[in-house]
Amino acid sequence: MQPVLNVEDVRRLEADLAAAGVSQAELMRRAGHATAQEVIDLGDVDHVLIFVGPGNNGGDGWVAAELLHRAGASVEVVCIEDPAEIEAPLEAMVAKSAQESGVPYVVAPARNDIDRRLQDASVAIDAIFGTGFHGDIRAPFDIWINAINESGIKTISVDVPSGLSAQTGEAAEPYIMAEVTVTMISLKPGLVSGKGRDACGAIVVAPLAEQTEKLIMDADPVAWRVDMADYVDVIPSPTADVDKFKRGSVLVVAGSKKYPGAAVLAAKAAARAGAGYVTLCVPSCIATVCRTHLSSIPVLGVASSEAGTFAVSAKQDILQLAKSRDAVVVGPGLGVSADTVSLVTALLETKVPLVVDADALNSMARMTTDSIDNFPELIRREAPLILTPHRKELSCLVGMADKPLKTLDESMEAARRIVWADGGSDICVVAKGEATACVNVELALLPKPGPIALATAGTGDILSGIMGAFLARHMNEGDSLALMCAMACETQATAAHLAAEEFGTYGALSSDIVEKVGVALDTVEEKATIRAASEMEE
Repeated sequence: MQPVLNVEDVRRLEADLAAAGVSQAELMRRAGHATAQEVIDLGDVDHVLIFVGPGNNGGDGWVAAELLHRAGASVEVVCIEDPAEIEAPLEAMVAKSAQESGVPYVVAPARNDIDRRLQDASVAIDAIFGTGFHGDIRAPFDIWINAINESGIKTISVDVPSGLSAQTGEAAEPYIMAEVTVTMISLKPGLVSGKGRDACGAIVVAPLAEQTEKLIMDADPVAWRVDMADYVDVIPSPTADVDKFKRGSVLVVAGSKKYPGAAVLAAKAAARAGAGYVTLCVPSCIATVCRTHLSSIPVLGVASSEAGTFAVSAKQDILQLAKSRDAVVVGPGLGVSADTVSLVTALLETKVPLVVDADALNSMARMTTDSIDNFPELIRREAPLILTPHRKELSCLVGMADKPLKTLDESMEAARRIVWADGGSDICVVAKGEATACVNVELALLPKPGPIALATAGTGDILSGIMGAFLARHMNEGDSLALMCAMACETQATAAHLAAEEFGTYGALSSDIVEKVGVALDTVEEKATIRAASEMEE
């Protein structure tokens, strides 16, 4: 796993490195060296154009320029002031050193001059703004960024693409679109979420010092980016001694007259994800419709209300079914009413592993007056509990409906409010978004984000079904619930990639994605096993 640190934590870590004998000047030298090395590793680079801004990020660029020049590369620096006029002490020192070593530079060139120089270059280094950037992009930096982006040149950003917030993933306009980002010390939340997913390209982490790893652990990372090899810890051991019940039984409680498809998707996903016995329980008014789409999955119709949702009289039948299952998924297409609130409350009181999604989450928000963290008794239970809210649902759960969560950073904070209110290890909040975080009491895990194909109605229902199947596979003692949830996200993302290959990036429907879940699970387990074996050999 790769640690992810908040920007403030990175600053404190830099101070800790200084206290350990690694000065700010040495960190700048090493950052410049890491950037230069990335250029050298590209090979066959004719000319490098380096754009430096004010402050330490610009200093990193000056260091990279001198190192590349001494290595025999053709370089040129674009800057806003002559090195002799730079006020920031560290940047002034390294800029003067680069100048004295013979690095050519140009001060505040016009746009047409920048365009010409970019045409003659094979690589641009973006060292304009670093992790401290905030606010708007002022002239001439907006001109530089637009020129770089419009040139189509291979661009390497130092620490963070200029204009992007390394903390939130939000970006000013314009912002650099890099092919490679060499980020220092550790990943930051904004690099793997929001606009950062497009802006950063491939991310290379430069630790900068041998003390970094220990200091990162002491800093308590805000999250961890999951590597494929990590999933071997929650993959069941292969065995032929199995029947449909040993593979796990899942009850899916879902659907309404308005949303029968959500129930179908969740049930089918649970079956495709490996559950040996899946039962779908729906309001009786849609049972026939669901059966026509699920010839291999039993569909039980129970009492429905006049509105086409579960009636309160269905609760006892559903609870009886739940007691004999290894896991329950509740919520997809459920609708929100007094009856569904009562049903969700009753399921939370059971001792069956539970996945709560969609309208079941909205029912929870309703029963807690949008402040679920003030009702820990509701989510404190004797069996695993997974909540899978997207940002709007998560906002409602923590009383922020009037100021919805926008970023991964904010979503992780909201999820922590919920899991810390519970205080147990058997709860995980899967905060869904363009970057998803699987948050429990001990840590937050960031699975690899999925493709654009996931941005379509119904994919959340698929994810809840996959998680239900994984819960039913019987976790071993010591297994991480958050890691299991992350693997479910990885499986869903892989299924979306497979569907997009067949039906197109924007043409893949949820019904296409769910059919790929089984193959996706095989793919994830195979890749995880191979990667883990390879790392052990190394």
